[in-house]
Amino acid sequence: MPDLVPPLGSQVSQLAQRAPDQPAITCEGRTITRAELDASTNRLARVYQERGVGIGDYVTIVLPNSIEFLQAVIAAWKVGAVPQPLPPRLPEVEFEGLLALHPRALVVGRADLRGEIPSLPMDFVPDPALSDAPLPEAVSPSWKSMASGGSTGRPKLIEATDDSRCDVAGYIEAREGDTTLISVPMSHSTGLIYAVGGLLAGHLIVMPRFDPAEFLRLVTEHRVTLLATVPTIMHRLLPVYHANPDAYDLSSIREFTHIGAPCPPTVKKAWIDLLGPEVLWELYGGSELQAFTAISGGEWLAHRGSVGRVIVGEMKVLDDNGDECPPGVEGEIYMRPPQGNATYRYIGSRAKTRDGWDSLGDMGHFDSDGYLYLSDRRVDMFTVGARNVYPAEIEGALCEHPDLLSCLVVGVPDEDLGQVPYALVQVAEGAVLDDAAVTHFLRKRIDAYKVPRTVEFVDCPLRDDAGKARRSAVRDEIIARLDAAARP
Repeated sequence: MPDLVPPLGSQVSQLAQRAPDQPAITCEGRTITRAELDASTNRLARVYQERGVGIGDYVTIVLPNSIEFLQAVIAAWKVGAVPQPLPPRLPEVEFEGLLALHPRALVVGRADLRGEIPSLPMDFVPDPALSDAPLPEAVSPSWKSMASGGSTGRPKLIEATDDSRCDVAGYIEAREGDTTLISVPMSHSTGLIYAVGGLLAGHLIVMPRFDPAEFLRLVTEHRVTLLATVPTIMHRLLPVYHANPDAYDLSSIREFTHIGAPCPPTVKKAWIDLLGPEVLWELYGGSELQAFTAISGGEWLAHRGSVGRVIVGEMKVLDDNGDECPPGVEGEIYMRPPQGNATYRYIGSRAKTRDGWDSLGDMGHFDSDGYLYLSDRRVDMFTVGARNVYPAEIEGALCEHPDLLSCLVVGVPDEDLGQVPYALVQVAEGAVLDDAAVTHFLRKRIDAYKVPRTVEFVDCPLRDDAGKARRSAVRDEIIARLDAAARP
């Protein structure tokens, strides 16, 4: 157990005491200083107390990326509560389902439709007359509780076992004076960890929503040194940058990390060429934080396709009988935290475990040098004529096409082969492609049985800004349409 630091709420107050006029957060051209952040969250924390929020209570935060989102999180810590972010556009059924998993003292940004949980509106502003003096120090028993699983199964909460006396800046190796850019939703674990860590180390720049030109402008204007994003965003950035490279300066970036989904090799190589092999990093793990791998761009060039070697906790690959797979043999990835200390608690679900090792459902293999390679999630894999097919492999090949912006592959029923690949693709503006051109492109890159039998063109991104896709829901919708079309 590392040495405990002051609670996160107190860490914010200490920043204000050391450098009150230093910028804390910038969002949409508005900047608040560390002193303003501390005072405003003291005032908001008192509002929470007036609503009955206390130590250990859940405060559900349903706000977009914003200064107000972070104020709500910090105010929760200052009264010893547990911040529990949810995506603002979460469907009502999922929203209500998640609220039902655990008692909540307050919902911020969205009303409980049943009228049972007190709430504050999205545009709530505390009474300026309310005191902004420091509050007694409080420790939240869990520093965060994240929602997960709505796209692949029953929604669940992943509650951190670390209390709020934790060094979040240390988690991401943020350095004092860093300027961190957040381009992914802070309602996801990666966004929240990097936002909090970046805030506690220096100046945090928050994007309410991702826009490639604005991302590049912010990096240039604020001399961003640290950022974490997802492959979907990396893919969308490249054509905008290359259309006018002289307009942007990326030389300030010390560390550019991607996480959350497999990165197509062509996208990865393009960013290595752009930033340098020791600036680009990839992490693989989960919101549960049991274990992580890491790989630099330089290592990746020697081990293409790998997500790195284990740097935190332990991982192993097991076959269906529970036996450990030798190097090069694919199986299901299991992991456990250092010294066996629990890093999370599931609420609404149970972990898949074998003898104290947890699985997140990912498939992959280690090579003889200890580098891990991912295939896909077990739930996403499908079989074509008894041969396993992983959507990520097909999507990676599709992403090599210069005219494609976004893609998603699922397996759909087939009378002859059991299942066959079905691809959804979004084409870049002005590009002209048909299904024959796409399948011809793929036949040069993957085995014939992996080439989608159908290519459907769509006009919107297929993944959100966190790189997540509702693959199960998409598959169900496609199958329903195919069934309806087949009826007499």
